[in-house]
Amino acid sequence: MKKSIIYSLSILFLAGTIFTSCKSVQNANNTQKGAVIGTAAGAVIGAVIGNNVGNKNNSELGAILGGVVGGVAGGVIGNQMDKQAREIEEALPGAEVERIGEGIKLTLGENAVRFDTNKASLTSTAKANLEKLVPVFKDYQNTDIVIYGYTDSTGAVEYNQTLSEKRANSVKNYLASKGLNNSRFETKGLGVNDPIATNETAEGRSKNRRVEFAIVANEQMIQEAKKEAGQ
Repeated sequence: MKKSIIYSLSILFLAGTIFTSCKSVQNANNTQKGAVIGTAAGAVIGAVIGNNVGNKNNSELGAILGGVVGGVAGGVIGNQMDKQAREIEEALPGAEVERIGEGIKLTLGENAVRFDTNKASLTSTAKANLEKLVPVFKDYQNTDIVIYGYTDSTGAVEYNQTLSEKRANSVKNYLASKGLNNSRFETKGLGVNDPIATNETAEGRSKNRRVEFAIVANEQMIQEAKKEAGQ
């Protein structure tokens, strides 16, 4: 990981040197310079983020969160995501909230989103916790959300795959029933894949039974950010 960061920073430095040496950039104002250099930097940083998040956990989630707009527009989006991340933490203390790239990774463990054993139905506790997120998601309507469902390794792989898909859909359907636009959501069932803990212990299996959210800017937010940034 250290090697990839050093290598990427070297590329970033070189990109900055090349762009700042261009006559058009030298003659531009600071905002324009930031947009040009930031776009090049964003491409490099996005690749590093996607790779590192992917190595740590779900490679697809890493790719989604690693994709960046870059430049001044990326900064505008990032500021909005910072605010949303803080509000999620305030609404649901104990949730694992990570700001990655220009998006948010939200992990809800079994204690936050619990299902009945071998079923996809949400418990009353799970519904109460998800409902706390609804006002935040409503305030930030220009975001798309991918919901990933996971299980532990107990039982048949095929069964767990189907169960994880149903559970991810249960979360989406509940949020949609509370007035959120259904088209904002995409669901993925990943079953026993991408464990974050060992499946050899009860504690580890409990951590692997989870729901993850990748929260990213939709096209409208991107276009509004570019307009605000003058891109």
